[in-house]
Amino acid sequence: MDNRKIWMDGKIVVWDEANVHVMTHTLHYGLGVFEGIRCYKTVNGSAVFRLNEHIDRLFNSAHIMSMKIPYSKEEIKDAIKQIIKTNGFDACYIRPIVFLGSNKLGLNCKGANVHTAVVVWQWGAYLGEEGLTNGIRAKVSSFTRHHININMTKAKVCGNYVNSILAKLEVTENGYDEAILLDVNGNVAEGSGENIFIVRNGTIKTPPINSVLEGITRDSIERIANDSGIKVKEEAFSRDELYIADEAFFCGTAAEITPIREVDNRTIGEGTRGPITKKIQETFFDIVKGKNNKYKEWLTYL
Repeated sequence: MDNRKIWMDGKIVVWDEANVHVMTHTLHYGLGVFEGIRCYKTVNGSAVFRLNEHIDRLFNSAHIMSMKIPYSKEEIKDAIKQIIKTNGFDACYIRPIVFLGSNKLGLNCKGANVHTAVVVWQWGAYLGEEGLTNGIRAKVSSFTRHHININMTKAKVCGNYVNSILAKLEVTENGYDEAILLDVNGNVAEGSGENIFIVRNGTIKTPPINSVLEGITRDSIERIANDSGIKVKEEAFSRDELYIADEAFFCGTAAEITPIREVDNRTIGEGTRGPITKKIQETFFDIVKGKNNKYKEWLTYL
């Protein structure tokens, strides 16, 4: 038996016993919301990165999808800290998820029970340790990012990620590391599970918020760059502008800050991690490891 523990509907349960019924509504239709959060081992002990912002987004996602989380924000934060301590982790990935239960099926979900769980596990670099230093190969997918009139793009919804899975499968089966999705206008939107940035002539550019998920790492990078005197623009850009960027990188809780060295068999810049990407990346990792007190409010210690 796996001795790890999961917080589920207010109780600590053994990993192998954290089960749901096959008739669980979210399993059939995908209506659920979740977060991806990291806890880092810092010089001052274990700390969760931007916990408040992540939980705010979780509740915003639920609100957008007309789901009522049966716990307060503080209760979910306490549950996260409790389950990390219970498992004895000093660093881990955190997955709170809110989903509809098995008491009702059918597309009219009104009256379905709402359940909440928090799972933690140890997860290294999402796109590989080597990728953090040397960059990864990406390909523009044939699948388009969800349009704002097709689904709720500001909510982190379980079912939305079928689109991302298809994009990821498409490119990885052809030897690439990650997918890039375009929006309905043909401009660059994001990766399968990451926001994307490019650097041109010393300026950082990222797609505007109306077409992408409001990434918390994305927001962190914008602040780090501004504080470092690097100009940041939220502006639409095309696939061919991405090709001629000096630098490009993905960011997200799982991916952290991962350079992109190649897109569609075209080398980006010098084909290595560029100087601005390196500076942002080093600052970010100093922050999450508790080495930069300027951003200490981003860390919630256990």
